[in-house]
Amino acid sequence: MKTVTIYTDGACSGNPGPGGWGAILMYGSHKKELSGGEARTTNNRMELTGVIAALEALKEPCAVELYSDSKYVIDGLGKGWAKGWRARGWVKSDKKPALNPDLWGRLLDLCETHTVNLHWVKGHAENEFNNRCDQLAVAESQKYK
Repeated sequence: MKTVTIYTDGACSGNPGPGGWGAILMYGSHKKELSGGEARTTNNRMELTGVIAALEALKEPCAVELYSDSKYVIDGLGKGWAKGWRARGWVKSDKKPALNPDLWGRLLDLCETHTVNLHWVKGHAENEFNNRCDQLAVAESQKYK
C-alpha cells in the first residue's frame, strides 16, 4: 500500500460566506495541489471538502498521513464523533443535529477505503505545506467576493 502525505486547509470570509479549500498530496517526489471553493459556505464545510477532495483524488487504497489545522476534522474523525453521529442518525450526544452530515458521510466512507492517520498542525505557523494550503484556500474564496 502506497503511503501518501496530504495537507489540507479551508478558509471562509464570513461564516457563512465565500469560501475555499486547498490540498497538497505528496507521494515520493510527486506533489499535486488541488483547490476549489463555493460562493456561500462555512469554514468547517471547506475544511471537510478539502480532505474529501484530496482523498477522492487517490486512485487506489492508500495509507494516508493527513495533516490539518482543523480540530473539527481531526477530532471528528480521531475521537470517533462522526461515526457516533452517523450511528445515531446524524444526531450528536447532546441530541442536537450534527452539522454537515452530507460531507461527514462521504469522509467516513473514504476513511473505510484508505488507512488515514491524523495529524493536527497549528494553523498560520511555520509549516510550509499548511501555509500553502491556506494560500490556495484564501485565493479560491476571493474568487467569490
